[in-house]
Amino acid sequence: MIPAHSLQNKTVMIPRGKAHAKSFSELVARNGGIPVEIPLIAFQPVAASEKLLKTLANLHTYDWIIFTSNVTVETFYSFLKKGQALLPKIAVIGEKTKEVLEDMGETVDFVPDEYVAEGFVDEFLPHVNQGERILIPKGNLARDYISAALKEKGAIVDEIIIYETFMPDESRGKLVKMLSEESLDILTFTSPSTIDHFMKIVEENQLRDKLEHCIVACIGPVSKRKAEQRGLKVHAMPEKYTVEEMLKSVANFINIGG
Repeated sequence: MIPAHSLQNKTVMIPRGKAHAKSFSELVARNGGIPVEIPLIAFQPVAASEKLLKTLANLHTYDWIIFTSNVTVETFYSFLKKGQALLPKIAVIGEKTKEVLEDMGETVDFVPDEYVAEGFVDEFLPHVNQGERILIPKGNLARDYISAALKEKGAIVDEIIIYETFMPDESRGKLVKMLSEESLDILTFTSPSTIDHFMKIVEENQLRDKLEHCIVACIGPVSKRKAEQRGLKVHAMPEKYTVEEMLKSVANFINIGG
């Protein structure tokens, strides 16, 4: 649990779009912060290609399907016809991803303790046999770390891109204005893509010196590594890679005088 009022009226940038920001913003407000929703990432489904339709028609031929985010789940199901789903065993990364699937009536067969691709692979590989067929729906910027590790184990892996990631145009002006006025106290990042989009705007508008007073928080080690590569000093990162734990790590940083 995050200590009550631990965010101390600080403004907290919420990088998610409206469809996924509500619970994040509510959590910030409950803990004394002021949420500022500036979506740094948005998603749009790709056109339904022949390859995608053929893959969906052959779901029953796979042994596993892997979902790495709730966005992947929601987009994947948007392509399915009602009553079509004949999913193989399901593996996921993240509690939210599991919750979304269970809300749809699906049974999740595997969830790792660690919510990053590296931890997923370490825990999932013992469940995979040589020659098993595995499907990984993904976004256009997703890494191939999981598929490479599974192929090395002898699995037959199909990756299929189901959505594209982009920076919402309407966020640019709001972000530039708030950074210029030094109105954001805490910057949270939930993926490497949110950092790339944020820093592109910072650099285009020469706002790097406006970040010096900000507390920077990343949800996990992959995002932290990306932030540091882009020249940001990361002050807080949780041991368990969820939004609540990220805010807890920020509260701890503030409470120790950060």
